[in-house]
Amino acid sequence: MRTLETDVLVIGAGAAGLCAALAAAPRRVLVVSAADPRLASSTALAQGGLAAPLGAGDSVEAQMADTLAAGGHSSDRRAALRVIRAAAEAVSFLCELGVPFERDAAGWQLHREGGHSRARVLHAHGDRTGVAILSALLGAAAQAAHVDLLCGLHVLALREGPAERLCGAWAVDAAGETVRLEAHETVLATGGVGRLFPSTTNGPAAQGDGLAMALGHGARVAGLEFVQFHPTALAAGADPLPLLTEALRGAGAVLRDARGERFMPAVHPLSELAPRDVVAREVWVRRARGESVWLDASSVFAGEHAEAFPAALEACRMLSIDPAREPIPVSTAAHYHMGGVVVDTLGRSTRAGLWACGEVAFTGMHGANRLASNSLLEAVVCGRTVGRALAREHNPQRRIRVRTTDEAPPPFATDAVLSGQVRSIVGRCLGPLRRASELEQGGRDLAALARRLAPEALLERRRLELAQAMVRAALARRESRGAHWREDYPERDPAYDAR
Repeated sequence: MRTLETDVLVIGAGAAGLCAALAAAPRRVLVVSAADPRLASSTALAQGGLAAPLGAGDSVEAQMADTLAAGGHSSDRRAALRVIRAAAEAVSFLCELGVPFERDAAGWQLHREGGHSRARVLHAHGDRTGVAILSALLGAAAQAAHVDLLCGLHVLALREGPAERLCGAWAVDAAGETVRLEAHETVLATGGVGRLFPSTTNGPAAQGDGLAMALGHGARVAGLEFVQFHPTALAAGADPLPLLTEALRGAGAVLRDARGERFMPAVHPLSELAPRDVVAREVWVRRARGESVWLDASSVFAGEHAEAFPAALEACRMLSIDPAREPIPVSTAAHYHMGGVVVDTLGRSTRAGLWACGEVAFTGMHGANRLASNSLLEAVVCGRTVGRALAREHNPQRRIRVRTTDEAPPPFATDAVLSGQVRSIVGRCLGPLRRASELEQGGRDLAALARRLAPEALLERRRLELAQAMVRAALARRESRGAHWREDYPERDPAYDAR
């Protein structure tokens, strides 16, 4: 068995994890990723951009107001304020690393997305903003003497140390060999839960593993029921589904039904630029009735904005669709998880030695529904916050080796068939519209799977336990708000307002 020792272990190599690692200097940091982050991380798949109040007439207060409105009376105002106030600094940091955010003669070239009262979303390389940010961060990590990045290590479990302190993890490498990771501090930056659903825009890393491990070790979690669905995934039968960024609608694309008629103007005053949960529910209801839904982006791709969306254009062309001439078939897909590991203002969880940042963390900023493009901002700001807090605790005299109480590695096997069954059950009961009968049946079906699961199928068990916790949370919230919508409890209950 290999043992790797480090001062700080970061699990996940997307924007949040890399920002934490870079900011933690001079502490020695090992970043591990199950796969190449350029292929697996949600950051790499992010077509939208980074929201920041940089435009003329915009302000921190205006972006705050939009964030709180989208959050369904559930956002933590202080958390949102901390992140948005740090937006300008975060943009400057990324620019220094070489992220080519687009400019024009007037300054920043800003885009508008759903839920925003004005254009404030920065893009880089059009709708390939996530790739541009990730590439810059990976380049900086490669040059940082205190950071090591190791791909091909799939973390299985966290490790318990003395005094109930978490101190590293167990992992398995590409050859199937167990690896012991020893660390004084462990940072979860593992992304979301999209791969628990049958239709998702998320890559292979977003299986909820970090959240599931934290839950299994007794860390406090919150907001598990709040899963945001993107309303315009390209209905291609792929896994993941290609994302058609919301900025397309900001540039003039509209949704049409099978008759070619627009339907969103009758649903919400902001039409296609309504908050994402509103648009996603309407698309989901129509698709559930067997109707087709189309995104008409002909005005965008036949006009001057076409070059701003190279990723969307490439996805259409792979299906032989010419978006300048014909509409694009779309469907809803699990996209972002507002819930996660509860952290304090520095990113500490309720378990000693365990930190979290990015989508796996619950800061409270997003409430019941994330405002578009606030997630990349939060990942950068909160990742850097975690890293800076770790740097302040640097002790050059401390030895790295940590004695633990679980020296025997956990048994490990996989059960891909059961994993697919979990996804099917979750998709049936935890979609954009929910009801008690389906949630209760989903809970029974997951419990039946748990009884069939082999003890050594460690990852599948953790994922299944997370899915069960999400179902319980959705059942317990007998109201509708944000991304959680109960057909049997369609009204918001003010008693649940606030974080």
